[in-house]
Amino acid sequence: MMDFFKKMIGDKKEYKLMMARVEALPEDYQFVFKKIQSYMWNFAAGNGMDMLHMQYELIDLFEAGAADGREVLEITGDDVASFADELVANAKTYVDKYREDLNQSIIKRLGKNELNK
Repeated sequence: MMDFFKKMIGDKKEYKLMMARVEALPEDYQFVFKKIQSYMWNFAAGNGMDMLHMQYELIDLFEAGAADGREVLEITGDDVASFADELVANAKTYVDKYREDLNQSIIKRLGKNELNK
């Protein structure tokens, strides 16, 4: 139980450090990051570590873009939702879990051979 609390405290510190990096970005970058982050959390599954990893990568990308003097939409494009969808495409999401649960419940009830007919 103590390990759980240590991990939780460590994760919280790590998240605060991540968000401090976001706060150091130009205002437009901060705004877009937070909007994408909020959007991404709608798709997170499990403990959300997949999403955090992607958010770190996004911060790296945004820091590089800001350092080069680029506008944030030069990085994301005008369709920010599509950009965010591409980010979450490889993450394990609730949609994946729902699909897996659906298939497993049918296999459990009907057996694997019934699905192959």
